[in-house]
Amino acid sequence: MHVMTFNANGIRSAVRKEFFPWFLEQDVDLLCIQETKAQSHQLDSQTFHLPGYSRLLLDAEKPGYSGVAIYIRHLPFETLKPLAGLWQSEGRLIGVRLPHLDVYSLYLPSGTSGDARQAIKYQLMAELNDWMLTLKRPTIIAGDWNIAHKNIDLKNWKSNQKNSGFLPEERAWLDQLLANTWVDGFRECIKEGEHYTWWTYRGQARTNNVGWRIDYHILNDALRHTVKAAKIHPNPIFSDHAPLSIWLDKDQVDKLETMPLN
Repeated sequence: MHVMTFNANGIRSAVRKEFFPWFLEQDVDLLCIQETKAQSHQLDSQTFHLPGYSRLLLDAEKPGYSGVAIYIRHLPFETLKPLAGLWQSEGRLIGVRLPHLDVYSLYLPSGTSGDARQAIKYQLMAELNDWMLTLKRPTIIAGDWNIAHKNIDLKNWKSNQKNSGFLPEERAWLDQLLANTWVDGFRECIKEGEHYTWWTYRGQARTNNVGWRIDYHILNDALRHTVKAAKIHPNPIFSDHAPLSIWLDKDQVDKLETMPLN
């Protein structure tokens, strides 16, 4: 089972850069997108409907801002919108329930624009943590978490310790989360550094691989043993983020305790 996550930084922009033709060659079962930056009515054309896939969208109320989506191969599923408030009004979390697992597309906010947004980020981190503690089913939360976890997860870690995305409080929050029945799917497979999912457009950051790993598949323990492989796709370039893939052993997933769809 192939689950991909991708911060498109504008789905219409990524599509103009030929993201969908590339994507259709990757044999993906579920695609989680963040920062669609579009309202649903702007994505009505066939350009944004993929053959063989169903689509879920959660737009931000503010036009051209945030927004998450999931493309799923035609399977029975339920739509999940578990958190209210800013999670809905800013379009930050949507999920699908399948017979053997739940998959969510998550977009945590950045705090780089100032203290007010950093405070909102902390608020949503706390709400996310409380909700995750209640989850009992096998679950993948894939998306842009806007936090680099360890020193190996960004190139210039020494100079970024006072910057949002690598603050001690943010990293400690991830430490606690990943010590409490959740795992970083990528790090289950790949231990070394120099693997990043985001690069600033400034300078030659992408050319020189001066990046951050802030996109993740976070899985609960029920799925840890099913992880087979993970890969970042830095090329072709569709966004300032790279798509990130994880592969699960479908036979093992299908053996997980099931819960009938309503």
